[in-house]
Amino acid sequence: MPDTAVEWDRYDAVLFDLDGVVTPTAEVHMHAWEAMFTAFLTERSAHDGTVYPPYTERDYFEYVDGKPRYDGVRAVLASRGITLPEGSPDDPPTAETVMGLGNRKNEAFTTILETDGVVAYPGSVTLIEELHRRGKKLAVVSSSRNAPAVIAAAGLTGDFDFVMHGGLAAELHLPGKPAPDTFGHAAEELGATNERSVVLEDAINGVAAGRAGHFGLVIGVDRGAGADALRGAGADVVVGDLAELVAGSRG
Repeated sequence: MPDTAVEWDRYDAVLFDLDGVVTPTAEVHMHAWEAMFTAFLTERSAHDGTVYPPYTERDYFEYVDGKPRYDGVRAVLASRGITLPEGSPDDPPTAETVMGLGNRKNEAFTTILETDGVVAYPGSVTLIEELHRRGKKLAVVSSSRNAPAVIAAAGLTGDFDFVMHGGLAAELHLPGKPAPDTFGHAAEELGATNERSVVLEDAINGVAAGRAGHFGLVIGVDRGAGADALRGAGADVVVGDLAELVAGSRG
C-alpha cells in the first residue's frame, strides 16, 4: 500500500488546519509577520540602541507557525530578550504591547486579504469534494481569528460543518496548538472521537497537537516545514499536496 493511501472508511471526521492546508494564506501571514516585526525591531533598536537579530523566515516556523497570534508575539519577543506589557485585545495597532503588536500584524494581514483575495489550493478542494462524496464530517481547526473571513473569501463556507478559530478558542478557554484541545473540541462537535478523526496540518505545532490528542491519523502537509520535521513531530503520513490523498485513497 502506498504511503499516501488512506482507508477513509475507518474515520468519521476530518479536521483541517486552514492556512497552508486549505488556503495559501500561510504566505500572507508570513509576509504580515515579517512586515510587522521588521518595523518594530528597527524602531526598537533606534530607541534603545540595541542591535536585535533581524526577523527571518526561520522565526516564523520556529516561533509563530500554528500558534495563536499573541503566543507568537510573545515567543518572538522572548527570543530577542524583549519584554512588553501584555495589554488588551482592544489595544490599537500602534500600542507597544504584546496584543498591540498582534493587532498590528492582523491589520497588515487583513489589508492584504482584502486587496488580493484568496483561492484555495486545487488539491485541497479535490480532497474536500471526495470526502463529501464519502459522507465525512469536516471541520476547520485554526489558531487564526481570521479563519471565518478566509473561508468566506475562498468560497468554502458551506463545505465545513464546524469552524474552530482563535476567537472561539479564547471564548471557550481552550489552549492553542500544540495542545490538542481545539482539535478535540472540533471532533466532539462533529460527533466523532479523537480515535475516529483525521488531522491535516502543515505546522509542527499542529502536527504535535494531533499526536498529543491521540487522533486516529495525523497527516502532515509539507508547505515548507520539511517532511522530516513533520514526521518528527508525529505525522503518520506526509504529503506535498492533498490531491495525493485522493489518488492514494482506498476503502
